[in-house]
Amino acid sequence: MPPRPSLPIYGLPPPFLLPSLQLPQTWTRTIRSLVKNPKFSRFNVGHNLPVLGASKTSALVRKEYTIPHRTGALVIKKGMTAIYDPGTAKRTPCTVLQFDRVQVISHKTRPKNGYWAVQIGSGSKEARNVTRPERGHFAVNEVPLKRDLVEFKVKNADGLPKIGTLIKADWFQEGQFVDVRADCRGMGFAGGMKRWGFSGQPASHGTSLTHRAMGSAGASQGSGSRVLPGKKMAGRMGGQQVTVQNLKVLRVDAANGLVVVNGRYSKFCVTQLC
Repeated sequence: MPPRPSLPIYGLPPPFLLPSLQLPQTWTRTIRSLVKNPKFSRFNVGHNLPVLGASKTSALVRKEYTIPHRTGALVIKKGMTAIYDPGTAKRTPCTVLQFDRVQVISHKTRPKNGYWAVQIGSGSKEARNVTRPERGHFAVNEVPLKRDLVEFKVKNADGLPKIGTLIKADWFQEGQFVDVRADCRGMGFAGGMKRWGFSGQPASHGTSLTHRAMGSAGASQGSGSRVLPGKKMAGRMGGQQVTVQNLKVLRVDAANGLVVVNGRYSKFCVTQLC
């Protein structure tokens, strides 16, 4: 067997015996998760990216079918009457609504405001009773001062009438179904029987001076020795906004600016038709 060749005196040792050369470390101030395991941004707003389901854009798409194609109107309740049909011998109670110089004041657009809407004004108001910012708003749009202002959302830009357009009674037609929204008539402080329809206390068997009282407000230890939130009690009644849907338009008087809708609603004053 031939002898093994000897290593040269100045030869390098095997690689596993060589010390590892460590270069000086350079530290960077950053987020560790982005360096080792980068994550995708949850703000998915770039180009050619799908729309997030929790964004405002997708919410508008989901609710698009509920938004009307055209604007509504502001009207004033003038009274209640009834329409008699001699053919069917039926008497239909109805409410008379009047248009008072209803006009388009301004627009809200999706690129600028995030949604499509039409601002409608009705009535009139003296300049001394209007603040300077409000007077500037009417002056920019070149429309007269209005007493009441309200916005109506529309589906897209096709539902934006020209600023200054007058909306009259012929904006609606007979047989059409509309939604009516108005402020309920405030009735002040009312007891439980009037406000919630409580039956009251017994008329006899020891009841004294508490016939219209509400009674117990809840248990003691069983409910935490407190009155639970939302308990029906005496308090202020009315004054909130009320919406009545699917009211049929029975008559339209374009000459006098009147629209007659089905039903008797004594709590309406300035009403929104849409």
